[in-house]
Amino acid sequence: MQVSIKWLHDYIDFNETSDELADKLTMAGIPVENVVHAGEGLEKVVTGKVESIERHPDSDHMFITQMNVGQPELVQVVTGAQNVKQGDIVPVAMIGAKLPNGLKISKGKLRGVPSNGMLCSADELKMDLTTLTDEQKDGIYILPADTEIGIPAKDALGLDDDILEFELTANRGDCFSVFGLVREIAVLTGNTPKWPEIKANEDDEASTADMIKIGIEANDLCSRFSARVLKNVKIMESPEWMQVRLENAGIRAINNIVDVTNFVMVELGQPMHAYDYDQIAGKSLTARRAVAGENLHTLDDSSRIAKGEELVIADSEKPAGLAGIMGGLESEVTENTTTVVLEAAAFNGASIRRTARSCGLRSEASGRFERGVDETQTMRALDRAAQLLQDMGACTVTKGIVDVYPVEKEPVSVDFTPEQINKRLGTDIPAEMMVKILESLDFKCEADGKGGYHVSVPSWRNDVTFMEDLSEEVARIYGFDNIQSTTPEGTMVQGVQSPLQDFIDHIKITLTHIGLSEELSFSFSNFDVLDKMLIPADSPLRNAIPLMNPFVEEAQLVRTSLLASVIENAVRNLSRKNEDIRLYDVAPVFYPKSLPLTELPDEVVKVAGFMCGRRNPVGWNTGDDMIDFYDAKGVVEELLARRNITRYTVEAGEYTAMHPGKTALFKKGKDIIAAVGELHPQVAENFGITKKAYIFEMDVATLMKYSSAKFNFDVLPKYPAVFRDLAILVDKDVNASDIEKTIIGNGGKYFKRAVLFDLYTGKQIDAGKKSVAFTMLFQSNDKTLTDEEVDESFNKIVAAVEKKFDAELRK
Repeated sequence: MQVSIKWLHDYIDFNETSDELADKLTMAGIPVENVVHAGEGLEKVVTGKVESIERHPDSDHMFITQMNVGQPELVQVVTGAQNVKQGDIVPVAMIGAKLPNGLKISKGKLRGVPSNGMLCSADELKMDLTTLTDEQKDGIYILPADTEIGIPAKDALGLDDDILEFELTANRGDCFSVFGLVREIAVLTGNTPKWPEIKANEDDEASTADMIKIGIEANDLCSRFSARVLKNVKIMESPEWMQVRLENAGIRAINNIVDVTNFVMVELGQPMHAYDYDQIAGKSLTARRAVAGENLHTLDDSSRIAKGEELVIADSEKPAGLAGIMGGLESEVTENTTTVVLEAAAFNGASIRRTARSCGLRSEASGRFERGVDETQTMRALDRAAQLLQDMGACTVTKGIVDVYPVEKEPVSVDFTPEQINKRLGTDIPAEMMVKILESLDFKCEADGKGGYHVSVPSWRNDVTFMEDLSEEVARIYGFDNIQSTTPEGTMVQGVQSPLQDFIDHIKITLTHIGLSEELSFSFSNFDVLDKMLIPADSPLRNAIPLMNPFVEEAQLVRTSLLASVIENAVRNLSRKNEDIRLYDVAPVFYPKSLPLTELPDEVVKVAGFMCGRRNPVGWNTGDDMIDFYDAKGVVEELLARRNITRYTVEAGEYTAMHPGKTALFKKGKDIIAAVGELHPQVAENFGITKKAYIFEMDVATLMKYSSAKFNFDVLPKYPAVFRDLAILVDKDVNASDIEKTIIGNGGKYFKRAVLFDLYTGKQIDAGKKSVAFTMLFQSNDKTLTDEEVDESFNKIVAAVEKKFDAELRK
């Protein structure tokens, strides 16, 4: 937002310089980013008329001009410009001038001919080229033919002004207008605004309501829609004063209709749009959602395909414009336009922001709608635009305004007590001063008889809804520099990590120590990844939270599976020829209690890993063995051991994205504390993984549940251990873990452990059978065991195994 000091002076008198005013506004919470002194560097640049021009005798591209600069004698200036002719009035930099681009003008000769100045281009004068036509940008800047000769060029160019460039916060939408800034200046300087009388003379017999019908179908996106019709329209240039005001606001002048809508937008803060009445099909305009696939052809001559979420203003056949952002090309006001429909509306800011971002199309209007406009002044804005055009003799105004306002905005009221505000600010401001400050800002204060006040908030202050907002208003006008700085008081507490954070750190340390690399990923996913993971349609993992405004197409959902993130990162590594991968991640996934969200989702921290490639680094003394299932299983076992999680069982099972025949589940009771397995072949194919890969996943809360901080230590045994081997034949579908449980349960008091050391199937074994062999350790802390004592336990184990599994001892 930028505005000129002259424009502000149109509505309020003040004695402060531009820099002083900028300081006052900034200290009051209306930050001025920069003050541009438009005429700086043009002190010795004047307007001059080319009285004569002739070619330079020693140059085929230079000219000798005799310039009338308002002095008794003509001034000779040599120029290389090709667009200057006799009679033109141009800016002339006199001897001693120092132009804004740093160029110093001195007396000299060009190819032997004296030159006493320089004819200036727009670029040399540091004019805003974005507001100029192509002809004005190239060569010497040609001034209007009626420009007075010999006056300062900055006066002729409208540069005898200062520009305030604001960096306004998003909550102060009211200050994105001249009127809003004038209200602030009136409070800060104590001066009274000179508001213009806004009244349109309805001098045409036609009725607006008979000529145009308007409506609102998307009530949640458009709260008010108003329109006025202008007849006998004359398209012409705007008055010079209006063009200068707009150019100093950074807006290029186009024609009187468009310029007036832009002028009112900057003046009142209400964006407007003008339609060619004859190009409106059905003579109706409706604020509705776009239909998916509908063509949106805007004024920049770009066509966009609607997604179905955009708000459009449509006639009876097609969209006539992107609401609040840009009008449609078909209904554009042209030099052939004779009847104009002026529209002013109030649109939902979030909707305008989403549409502007998705279309990559931002405008002055969209910026104001995004921050919020005062929906009570649409009719006032229409009257102001009609009034300005009438003053130019450019139209007649039909009777009445068509206004659709389904639910009128309720006035906002806030209650406060002086004690509340003083406590919050750390001040002792009298109640009378608070009331005076608020009323100077057009807040209406009424005492409630109990020491407090009931405050009515003006319609343009959409940012004030709580007592805290009122306290900020009091503070900024009272003066932040008048509020004493104090050191905050409070009890100092040393920050520490939570037990969960400590536990996660230990997990990361363990996995890193055993050779895995931590990856980092965004907490987002998409439906395509869920499909690749073969997640069933009825799985809770598909109950993911959709993002309203995803920053990339691949981030449509909040993730429910950490494995998906790890696999995607592994694929990214594999695509870059990093084929020996050991990745892990410890991060949250999110499970909503219901959709759409009504409360925060459950945040569950998971551990996931991915392993593939060589077991050892490439080297002359290492083999070519590849990582297999037992490497991944070993990682899980080591992690559990480091966290003192013991007495778990391992059994075959099924788990997300894992091979159903090559998956192990680590269990404690009914809880799955870990799952490890080979990546499902179809999942691998879906992600483009062509080699064997192994994955694991654990729930951190479950690991914490069974983790023990206490470790039990036994003294080293004094007496020797006794080993017995047990080799048996069992059915192929018998799990070794079940046999191990039976051995442990029947081992007796001297039994210490059993280890599976052999598994065999082959020609010497009957079909459907397998041979498993365990070595068992027996030991006493009190004595050396005899064979008879060990045999008693061993025989008991053999009998139990034979009975339960129909096992047969191998000879």
